[in-house]
Amino acid sequence: MKSSTKDQVKGKMHQVSGKVKEVVGKVMDNKELEAKGKAENATGKIQQKAGGIKKVTGE
Repeated sequence: MKSSTKDQVKGKMHQVSGKVKEVVGKVMDNKELEAKGKAENATGKIQQKAGGIKKVTGE
């Protein structure tokens, strides 16, 4: 698997994991878990975009 594809997959995994944490944090009224989920989701989006850029540039 190419580096760009790995980045995209890992990024998507972080997004899903972050969204789950965010929702659980909201349901359980746990602001810290909710914030961690939002941060992980954002990290995943960035990693996925980086993989897309690598794919376009041919790295």
